[in-house]
Amino acid sequence: MGMTMTQKILAAHAGLESVAAGQLIRADLDMVLGNDITTPVAVNEFDKAGFDSVSDKSKISIVMDHFTPNKDIKAAQQCVKCRAFAKRFDIDNFFDVGKMGIEHALLPEQGIVKAGDCIIGADSHTCTYGALGAFSTGVGSTDMAAGMATGQAWFKVPEAIRFNLTGKLNENVTGKDVILHIIGMIGVDGALYKSMEFTGDGVKNLSMDDRLCIANMAIEAGGKNGIFPVDEITEEYMTGRVKGQWQKFEADEDAEYAATYDIDLGSLKPTVSFPHLPENTRTIDEVGEVPIDQVVIGSCTNGRLEDMALAAKILEGKKVHPDVRTIIIPATQDIYRECITRGYLTTFIDAGCVVSTPTCGPCLGGYMGILAEGERCVATTNRNFVGRMGHVESEVYLASPAVAAASAIAGKIAGPDEI
Repeated sequence: MGMTMTQKILAAHAGLESVAAGQLIRADLDMVLGNDITTPVAVNEFDKAGFDSVSDKSKISIVMDHFTPNKDIKAAQQCVKCRAFAKRFDIDNFFDVGKMGIEHALLPEQGIVKAGDCIIGADSHTCTYGALGAFSTGVGSTDMAAGMATGQAWFKVPEAIRFNLTGKLNENVTGKDVILHIIGMIGVDGALYKSMEFTGDGVKNLSMDDRLCIANMAIEAGGKNGIFPVDEITEEYMTGRVKGQWQKFEADEDAEYAATYDIDLGSLKPTVSFPHLPENTRTIDEVGEVPIDQVVIGSCTNGRLEDMALAAKILEGKKVHPDVRTIIIPATQDIYRECITRGYLTTFIDAGCVVSTPTCGPCLGGYMGILAEGERCVATTNRNFVGRMGHVESEVYLASPAVAAASAIAGKIAGPDEI
């Protein structure tokens, strides 16, 4: 019986010729990731278990991104613990203020993750790196601690769902619309503990930023991971960026899938996810009149350069609605700098937006954009659960940067064609 892409990567890292869905394996890891919220918990577990060394300091990444620069005393204490651990074991990939970015944008950008890798991260959106043809998945802080100490992790080999993509996205339709469409179609548990494998002729029409966005939200459909084939776009992205050699895995022709979905990219419209689940989707022509109070453009889902470019294109020469606070967060320092070079920051500021240093801040209701009771926000983030960005009676609407920017101008949820 053939294997899927994910199964081939797991077999290789477990030192096995083949694996099957449901099989328990122990696999070698290429990278273990933590942030300023999850790493301190992992450090406590690491010390509690009596570990006195890490397996490989070059295969650990610790990123200060959720509450940095420190928002309060507790956040400061969290970061101090991370810094101490990084210094104690001379961790190669430690990113603090001035160097940090949002972790799932930063690691691909810096060439720290690559095709064929097996990666765990103590953050649910670690599945982002599947865009590069890697197996990557979120784990708990205890697993992070064990991974840092041993360089290995246990997995149950997942079944897979295949998404056969055809056609090409229309103007102002993005990878965010693709993944919201899929989640709306299969539900937040539609891929529970399954690998979401994206294939088909349409893949070549998706940019790397589109793919990173789509893989990022695999977890919002319950997926164990999301993964794309390695093609010329992937290889061009990794060339000159990636540290070390990458490995290309391809699914067997007779690989088994729990389900297959055919999606014509050209048929998709800008899509919005209504409160309070990502599956609660409507196309822009189904939205109706929904006034808003805030817009956030950024996050590990949509804070990349293409996202900034799209927002700038729509905001150019316009002003955001006086009732809408508009917060824009480039996902990394390099993206921030490129936004300056290209004049995007001037566009944002002239339009009446505020631009933040890279941070996860508002996405998880941390800081930099907390919602009050009854307020509504259009966000390019990945979750819109009850209380996700603030008060339990606030509302979050998930959308692409194009819809978010247009909504900021309109003062209500609006598509780019309405501006």
